[in-house]
Amino acid sequence: MDLAGVAVCVAGAGVTGRSVAAALSDMGARVTVTDADSERLARLDDLDVRLVPGLDAPPEDTRLVVTSPGWRPTAPLLTSAAASGIEVIGDVELAWRIARERPNPPTWLAVTGTNGKTTTVGMVESMLRAAGIDAVACGNVGFAVLDAVLAGHSTLAVELSSFQLHWSSTVAPAASVVLNVAEDHLDWHGGFTEYAEAKGTIHRGSATVVANLNDQWSKTLADAHASDDARRVGFTLDTPRPGQLGVVEDLLVDRAFVADPVHTADELGTLADVRPSGPHNVANALAAAALVRSIGVSSEAVVEGLRTFRPGAHRSVEIAELDGVRYVDDSKATNPHAAAGSLLAHRSVVWIAGGLLKGASVDELVAAVADRLRGVVLLGADADSFAEALARHAPDVLVRRVGSGDDEPMTAAVKAAREMARPGDAVLLAPAAASLDMFRDYAERGEAFAAAVGELSR
Repeated sequence: MDLAGVAVCVAGAGVTGRSVAAALSDMGARVTVTDADSERLARLDDLDVRLVPGLDAPPEDTRLVVTSPGWRPTAPLLTSAAASGIEVIGDVELAWRIARERPNPPTWLAVTGTNGKTTTVGMVESMLRAAGIDAVACGNVGFAVLDAVLAGHSTLAVELSSFQLHWSSTVAPAASVVLNVAEDHLDWHGGFTEYAEAKGTIHRGSATVVANLNDQWSKTLADAHASDDARRVGFTLDTPRPGQLGVVEDLLVDRAFVADPVHTADELGTLADVRPSGPHNVANALAAAALVRSIGVSSEAVVEGLRTFRPGAHRSVEIAELDGVRYVDDSKATNPHAAAGSLLAHRSVVWIAGGLLKGASVDELVAAVADRLRGVVLLGADADSFAEALARHAPDVLVRRVGSGDDEPMTAAVKAAREMARPGDAVLLAPAAASLDMFRDYAERGEAFAAAVGELSR
């Protein structure tokens, strides 16, 4: 990683691109940054780098390309680099290589999965800090892993997307977990198998491989990618066997990281300590506990970390209760698997759904939650797919579609949901789809929902 004087091309000028370009420039590399968005590119003009919009091939003397995770492998710049024998890596791989050369490299605890990643790394961070460890959640969570490495933190709770894993080749964390795998980002990867395999590479070289025993793909990927000398640990929502973490009545317990797993278990908290509530977040808590226990964190610190953890915005957050109806923002449920976990946490729901499905199907989701639906309000580009699934699996459920002719789609959706709801119901924004057809991101979508609910309360 001696890049002084070396020509490096950075693909993308967003948050990741800025982090990478600044670090490479500080290392003495000759950096060229390219992006199709000239306005975004111009925001990097305070860095000592060359800014070139819309490159389809790396500059002639380039020896390394570092891509932002959203760039598809089929992008002309990346295919041109590969054809020329130029190595293409992502920001996570760059961070790993830089970290390995530090006198005291940080410990990486790595998390991926279709859903629950951000909540899990947040729990990991909270447990580590309760143990007095200098730790930070980073990666796909919003704080670039490269920035975390350069800041000198001793332990990193790293959220890794399938995109980031695709561009990583030597990352080998101390412990790793694939929380779950369901249809998502099929348009980027080209198919479900390719998407799942990208997730599984998180285990490559990992000292402790953690698997969700209630998710078949999580188990399969652990079997396929764990090295022969890796420690194998499972977690389950059922009573755990020796070597596993699980649930006994209302207790979270560990029978993996104890001296006598056959006869003893450590308590890791109660179901009431898990926030947000629901089986999917109990699974996240057990995964987080397995990761931190693998590096020696005490059960007491796990309990304290769980109790003090607070989930991020737009993750099953109750906005208000009006006339006996609860309004819940789970805008982060950007795919069907995530929405299922949220919907199944409520008995009777008016569901606000829709957006960009990214190639995923909603049939299985609708069939699983049909008996909980009081009504459905649809909006967004793929509303037809939702409507067709509802017609097949929940034909008696009232469905209202909010179109572009409405004054403000989210306001209209919330008003329509209020008309359907009865006391005891939840009006739940769990779109099961991405937001980019109508909003900047899932956060703006959630904020629009909260603002619309606020208008109701006024």
